Amino acid sequence: MRHPIDPFMPAVELADAIRRKEVSPVEVADSYLERMDELDPGLNAFCHRADHDVRKAASAAADAVVKASSTEDLPPFHGVPLPIKDFLDVAGWPTTHGSAGAGREPAATSDPVVRRFVDAGFVLLGKTTTSEFGTVSFTESEALGISRNPWDPGRTPGGSSSGAGVAVAAGMAPIAHAADGGGSIRVPASCTGLVGLKPTRGLVTNATVDSEGLATNGVLTRSVADTAAALDVLARHDPAAWWSPPAPRRSFADTMTTVSPNGLRIGVLLAPPVDGISVDPACVAAVDMTLRTLESAGHHIVDAPLPLPPTDELIAAFTTIWNVGGAGVPLAHPDRVEPHNRALREAARAIDSWAYAEAVKRTERLSRRIVEAFVTSFDLLVTPTMACLPPPVGFWRTGIDDDPLTPLLKSYPLAVFTSLFNVTGQPAISVPLHHDEATGLPVGVQLVAAPWREDLLLQVSRTLELAHPWADRRPAVG
Repeated sequence: MRHPIDPFMPAVELADAIRRKEVSPVEVADSYLERMDELDPGLNAFCHRADHDVRKAASAAADAVVKASSTEDLPPFHGVPLPIKDFLDVAGWPTTHGSAGAGREPAATSDPVVRRFVDAGFVLLGKTTTSEFGTVSFTESEALGISRNPWDPGRTPGGSSSGAGVAVAAGMAPIAHAADGGGSIRVPASCTGLVGLKPTRGLVTNATVDSEGLATNGVLTRSVADTAAALDVLARHDPAAWWSPPAPRRSFADTMTTVSPNGLRIGVLLAPPVDGISVDPACVAAVDMTLRTLESAGHHIVDAPLPLPPTDELIAAFTTIWNVGGAGVPLAHPDRVEPHNRALREAARAIDSWAYAEAVKRTERLSRRIVEAFVTSFDLLVTPTMACLPPPVGFWRTGIDDDPLTPLLKSYPLAVFTSLFNVTGQPAISVPLHHDEATGLPVGVQLVAAPWREDLLLQVSRTLELAHPWADRRPAVG
């Protein structure tokens, strides 16, 4: 007999239910596959489905539950479904990086991040949509089509981890892999009302270092507890990686429940780091709500400016590295790459190796000034996650005929507050604290800490989650 499964149940709770034998991994997988059948045609979260593989893995997980001498010995997420963003290789599945120019040959081996998920007991649930090479903050492409926001299908769910955000927000997955090179975890978290943590540079390793460490991997979830437990899975010492710190001495799930320290110095950044971008009042209201909550919890708002570099210097340094984001992706049909990414590739090829190395050095110097402020001036920084509400589908098309880089420029209001901390490499999290009264859309708030202080982000985020619970909020679709 099929047990009713709440599709919005947090992943850690679902794992507990499986260990208690209240529900079978097969029932769980079937439940989410059925929701995908029902909802995904209108939302477009998944770009690759392998239902047979999903059911086979779920059946093996169910057998392991029956045979286990103690279910407490099972991996932490045993039997829990999780989709992979179409950036990472999964053995036997194609990897397109969101591009019509990529081949469709199955990958021979799985990326180390994928292997960590499997070792933790997750059942891989297919692959989710992304913008081509992750260069823009929405997915509306020739290769993968339009991904839509469950809160309002006429609006974008953000990106580039678009499908990951849609899948979790609509209850088609309890948790989803995501990746962030300029905001691609935090932007969809804000657009779809989820929790999204970008870890410190180097904490989570995959097969290669992407974009000089600007990019990293994580998850999108509905709760801080799920985010902490998933980080425990991902933050493993990787001796084969170029950059990999020792494994954390204490689990993030444990540190999350530690009482948040009192008297933190809270800095505020409301003006976008790039000139010429205004901030929507709903995004300002979300920050104000956060600051009031933190003050009532015993923390102190300090008037200490962040030492931001001039806009032109920041953009020049960042984009020089960003232009090579598609490097290393094998292309079967280069002529089918989207115009803005062709323009980025041409710009990258026009820069010699000496100029590229100088740009990397400049980003390091800019980063050092900003990170030092987290020692001298404040412990935590609060910003809007985005400068705008989720834009309408197709918002980026105006001007595309005149400038192929228009999609990238139109992404600035979505990623202007997030991308700075990919440059600095600091951990940053978006939490869905606020909803816009006029539209009903979720509005994220970004918290930023010093490098390696994910523990502080999780503790403070948990404080906010308890003060303003968001678990019961459901989108219009799903």
